[in-house]
Amino acid sequence: MTRLAFAPVIPVELLAALAAVAVLITFYAFYMRAHGAWARGLAFAVLLFALSGPLLVKEKHAPLPDVAVIVTDRSQSMSLGKRTQQAEAARAAIRRMLARQPGLIVRETSVTTTATGDNNGTQAFAALNAALADVPQGRVAGAVLITDGQVHDAPPPGSMALKAPLQVLIAGGRKERDRKLSVLNAARFAIVGQWATMRLRVDDLGGSGETSAQLDIRIDGKPFGTRAVPVGKDTDIKVPVAHEGENLIELSAAQGPAELTLQNNRAVVTVSGVRDRLRVLLVSGEPHAGERVWRNLLKADPSVDLVHFTILRPPDKQDSTPINELSLIAFPYRELFLEKLGSFDLIVFDRYMERGILPLAYFQNIASYVQDGGALLISSGPEFAGPESIYRTPLSQVLPAQPTGQVITGGFKPMVTADGMAHPVTRELAGRNTDKTAPTWGRWFRLIAANRIAGQTVMSGPQGKPLLVLDRVGKGRVAELMSDQTWLWARGFESGGPQAELLRRLAHWLMKEPELEAEALSATIVGNDIRIMRRTMAAKTPDVTLTMPSGKTVALPLTHAEPGIWRASAKTGELGLYRATDGILSTVTAAGPLNPKEVADMRATDEVLAPQAAATGGSTHWLEDGVPEVRRVEAGATASGSNWIGLRSNGAYRVTALEQQKLMPQWLALLLIVGALLLAWRLEGR
Repeated sequence: MTRLAFAPVIPVELLAALAAVAVLITFYAFYMRAHGAWARGLAFAVLLFALSGPLLVKEKHAPLPDVAVIVTDRSQSMSLGKRTQQAEAARAAIRRMLARQPGLIVRETSVTTTATGDNNGTQAFAALNAALADVPQGRVAGAVLITDGQVHDAPPPGSMALKAPLQVLIAGGRKERDRKLSVLNAARFAIVGQWATMRLRVDDLGGSGETSAQLDIRIDGKPFGTRAVPVGKDTDIKVPVAHEGENLIELSAAQGPAELTLQNNRAVVTVSGVRDRLRVLLVSGEPHAGERVWRNLLKADPSVDLVHFTILRPPDKQDSTPINELSLIAFPYRELFLEKLGSFDLIVFDRYMERGILPLAYFQNIASYVQDGGALLISSGPEFAGPESIYRTPLSQVLPAQPTGQVITGGFKPMVTADGMAHPVTRELAGRNTDKTAPTWGRWFRLIAANRIAGQTVMSGPQGKPLLVLDRVGKGRVAELMSDQTWLWARGFESGGPQAELLRRLAHWLMKEPELEAEALSATIVGNDIRIMRRTMAAKTPDVTLTMPSGKTVALPLTHAEPGIWRASAKTGELGLYRATDGILSTVTAAGPLNPKEVADMRATDEVLAPQAAATGGSTHWLEDGVPEVRRVEAGATASGSNWIGLRSNGAYRVTALEQQKLMPQWLALLLIVGALLLAWRLEGR
């Protein structure tokens, strides 16, 4: 290629000033009608041309290949039906056709779904722009996007970074229909015992003609009922919050008449249950050193309403003091154990002995209260081993440890048993014993000997005797602490011990705190992993079956991580509801937000990308009509047809050699200038 170039011998500003002066002089000469004005102008022109340094430049070029990109959508919605097969077949066909095109580099990239809370959907244009980030616009031939059309980062047509044809190939079928469940709003917290409200909507995308749909509701894996909800309208539903911690509410819309997928028919909502106030009844049989330990512990919790009674004047303690001069309050046993028993979340008997104050029928009421879901804690002293023990009442039918009548005295350190190592109440207590070390906490000096007849011994004393026994009775829970020496830890005797933490865990386990459940299965999403944790007291546990949102199942063997804890993990690549079960317990968790963009509408469509394709001179084609032929077209030419797509041929090149030659040598410039001046002088002399 040969072209004209200039290399001025004087500064461009000075050259421009000389040109302006020359033009003025020449015009003035013409204005005055001077002879030889044109010859004078010719002399100025030759001078200015010579000063501009004209060059003849010869370039040698090497052609540069254009770059085309194939973007394949492998997001979650592409797994439906035969979309993946259509996309892979189209990608292979496009690759073969582009391989036959000379001077073309083909790059490939893909788009996947990440099961995170970002809710970005399918980021096809982000992948496309990243693939072309290092390519000049003059070398971009175009892009082929193979997708179902559900792209969530499509820019406005006028602001696209791509300046070459975008050809979109749509996988899937026209006029698909699908039912979708959306949770529009849900309460994150609710008071235990009350109702949580959530707003949802069921839509039949593409139309079905139905006016209502059946909605199944499950709470913590248990069926709660079915109700009909209108299609296409917002609906409020209420669900009960039964316990503290996470309450898992599963919602499932029944299959529509023409379902594309059931992945977006389900949703899970987590409502954290918060107790308004915990009502605890503490009954102390007599004043003793450990009584204030219980009172201080329960009073320190602002969420606890404590009712505390100490029996200071039992029936066998009589003196001559007139009743009207006593300041003691009569024990309201009828009100507490008959009328309002069910209003308490926990009943604690602290060194209480049966002295005839409570009728035996009331002890039967307490036993029934436990079996119906209540919580009972017995903190024992020497009275538990004697003839006035409350074990000699109907309460014995719910107590897991039977006193032998022996009281063991002498210093000992409480030991966490093998079961205690696995139980959440005593696992990881600060200072506890291990397989190789003794506990570092202080000693106790009294143990009420007992035989365990039910439940689990999580702490033991001398000779392996039960010290702390936990049991489930019916729907309720019972704990027996066979010593009244916890106050020694509270006072810091021999460096003390984790008294407050132990009693706090014990009370919350009795009140069914989910985090302290010994038998539990949980699943959480962390990044792109789903992590399964199984808490169990058993020596072995079966594998967990994990069901993906798409319905695919995988068996996950659990690995023993620590006493009472088994774990497993798997990769997540889908948004939606994951269900895990070991045949005994089950749990659910959701990957992504409540209403992820990726599953908001999973129908194939060309409407989303048609404006972007048209703005670049490209087009959209349905793969069910076949894979279009690929052609190269010149810049500005039509880049698509009914059965073909075009990629631009840019003709880009790089310069490999450069040769410069002066167009006007100095001697020639001087000769022309002098000749023009002589001609002008002669003409002016006429």
